[in-house]
Amino acid sequence: MIRILTLLLSLVFLTACSTFKATLPPAQQIATEITLTDTFAELKALPKPKGAIPVSVYSFRDQTGQYKPQENVSSFSTAVTQGANSILMQALHETDWFIPVEREGLQNLLTERKIIRAAITDNENLTPELPPLTTAKIILEGGIISYDTNIKTGGLGAEYFGIGASEIYREDIISIYMRAVDVRTGQVLLSVATSKKVLSKEMRAGFFRYISYKRLLEAEAGYSDNEPMHICVSQAIEKALTLLINKGINKGIWSPQII
Repeated sequence: MIRILTLLLSLVFLTACSTFKATLPPAQQIATEITLTDTFAELKALPKPKGAIPVSVYSFRDQTGQYKPQENVSSFSTAVTQGANSILMQALHETDWFIPVEREGLQNLLTERKIIRAAITDNENLTPELPPLTTAKIILEGGIISYDTNIKTGGLGAEYFGIGASEIYREDIISIYMRAVDVRTGQVLLSVATSKKVLSKEMRAGFFRYISYKRLLEAEAGYSDNEPMHICVSQAIEKALTLLINKGINKGIWSPQII
């Protein structure tokens, strides 16, 4: 039994070492396109609409108030991405159900339109017509309303005769609320909520043995894997948007295309 346990621990240690050798140190990489998530594929798989609905987003932001300390720095940074508005606009742009119109940078847009009007006025050869801005029928409101840490923690490990390996993990969770508001009446047509677990895990393996009198051999290796926060926020937003569209279909607020 002892031999089997020793062999098992040695195998775990050797396997971990082979993994560490392949991942440490990480190689430099060039910029790549962000990989599409499973929730995005679910969003794209929705049926085609009868017609796209103009929608605006003024503010879809972090409302958690959560901060995390930075290593070796006295300042603090936000624990959740502040770019949720951009993530939501990207998801709206990719789906066929909505036509997103710019509202977050509305002041910049109006400034540019003033410049165009001034250029048209100064140049008589230009047509003095500027199309009106697209009006939205629906406003999407909401945001990231909670970020709870250490919802679940755990791990396992084993050590025998100076050879050991362990693995620990931690789960956090973020929650998204999203509602669709009718611009004409101010009525809240739909409201959905989603959550996404954020998984962090760490694995370590070590060797500790006296090889001779007053000579100690010790080796240790490990790695950690943390889900990127902006990817988790993207998945929660895409899931919320998918639920919003499906709820709107079920309630007859909008209709899919009849094939």
